[in-house]
Amino acid sequence: MTTPRTTSIPALTAFALSGLLFGSSCGTSRALQGGAIGTGAGAGIGAVIGNQFGDNGTVIGALIGAAVGGTTGALIGRHMDKQAEELRNDLQGATVTRVGEGIRITFDSGLLFAVDQSTLNATAQKNLGELASTLNKYDDTEVLIEGHTDADGADDYNESLSLRRAQSVERYLAGKGVRPSRTSTMGYGESQPIGDNSNADAKAANRRVEIAIYANSKMKKAAERGELGDVQ
Repeated sequence: MTTPRTTSIPALTAFALSGLLFGSSCGTSRALQGGAIGTGAGAGIGAVIGNQFGDNGTVIGALIGAAVGGTTGALIGRHMDKQAEELRNDLQGATVTRVGEGIRITFDSGLLFAVDQSTLNATAQKNLGELASTLNKYDDTEVLIEGHTDADGADDYNESLSLRRAQSVERYLAGKGVRPSRTSTMGYGESQPIGDNSNADAKAANRRVEIAIYANSKMKKAAERGELGDVQ
């Protein structure tokens, strides 16, 4: 089993999560359903939840972890609706989905990179330029960027390639004005497939970059105060 490589999500989240997940199987279920883990532990631990519960990568887990629920969560969700709509209109070939109180973006790696490469192609730069514009417009979010590969090649190489690809996306966004303090990168190699690697189409789908966009503390506090207005 491969171990994901990361640049900026603290490894200690795994240890913090272990006490939450494995203290009681019944408690785990209730915590996930009620959002207690997300509220108290944040998106970093939510990312690990995605691994533990088979959410095909940590993007879903990050969005679970960032959720606050209740009226505050509903206000954040409405704020994210407009951002997601803009991203759907602007990002060619990407899949943009609203998940909970956040946004999940999936890029087929073929849209961004040549085979076995981590240098962004022209289409990638156009798409990521549009993404950067939206992220700069809605600057009260944090961003998790994940790289994934298919099962061809050695585990270590695939992990390294997937991380380099995630880092390429992060660097490009930073060059377009997205503050590096908002972004984290993960490289999962082949360890988080979304399809059967023995099927050509499913194997191609496994080669991807996924991005989670979720509220930062500034947005959450504004929502708590009822001051989360629309961005013009």
